[in-house]
Amino acid sequence: MSEEEKEETVEEAPVEETPAEEPAAEETPVEETPAEEPAAEEAPAEDSGSDEAGEAPASEGDSDEGEDEFGDMSWKDRARLLKSREPVEAKPQMSPEERNAEREADRAKTAKVRRTRREKAKAEKKPSADGKGGTPPAEKVRTGKPKERQGVVVSSKADKTITVRIDTARRHPVYEKIVRQSHKIYAHDETNEAGEGDVVRVIETRKLSRTKHWRLIEIVEKAR
Repeated sequence: MSEEEKEETVEEAPVEETPAEEPAAEETPVEETPAEEPAAEEAPAEDSGSDEAGEAPASEGDSDEGEDEFGDMSWKDRARLLKSREPVEAKPQMSPEERNAEREADRAKTAKVRRTRREKAKAEKKPSADGKGGTPPAEKVRTGKPKERQGVVVSSKADKTITVRIDTARRHPVYEKIVRQSHKIYAHDETNEAGEGDVVRVIETRKLSRTKHWRLIEIVEKAR
C-alpha cells in the first residue's frame, strides 16, 4: 500500500466520523422537545372539539324533540303530561275504609274553602235598593200593543175557560195558492158567558195557567 493511499484513508475516516456524531447529538434533543409539546397540545384540542361537537347536536335534538312533543298539545294536556312525569312517593297501601275516610276529608276541606269564598263574596256585594241584598229583579215592561185574535168557541166545559179555534188564510209565497190553517188556544172567561159556536175576540195577557195566556174581550156573535 502506497503512502498516498494511506493518507487518503486516514483523512477520510475522521471526516466521516465527526459529521455522523455531531448531527446525532444535535438531533436528539431537537426531535424530542417539539414532538412532545405538540402531542400534549393537540390532544386536549381534539378532545374539547369532540366534546363540543357531541354536546351541540344533543342539545339541538333535545329542543327539537321538546317542540315536537308539545307542538300540537293544548296547555291543559301539556300540564297533565308534565305533572305525570314528576316523581311521586308511593303511599302505603290502604283499606277501602281508610281510602273513603281520606276522600271525605278532602271533600270537607274543599267545601270549607268554597264556603269561605262565597261568604266573602256575599259580604262584599253591595246592597240593593230595597235593603234585602242581592240583585233586584228586573222590571218587566211590555213593549208594543198586545195581540188580539178572533175565533170560534169550540168548548166551554171547563170553569172560566173557553177553547177558541183561530182560522187563518194566507197566500203561499211560492205557489201563490191560498193555504188555510187553524189552531186552538185557551182563553179566560171570568163570567162563563161564552158558549160553543160563539164568535169571540180575545187578547193576549199574562200567563194565567200552564196553557192559558189569553183573555176574553167581547162576544162578536152568539151562536144560533
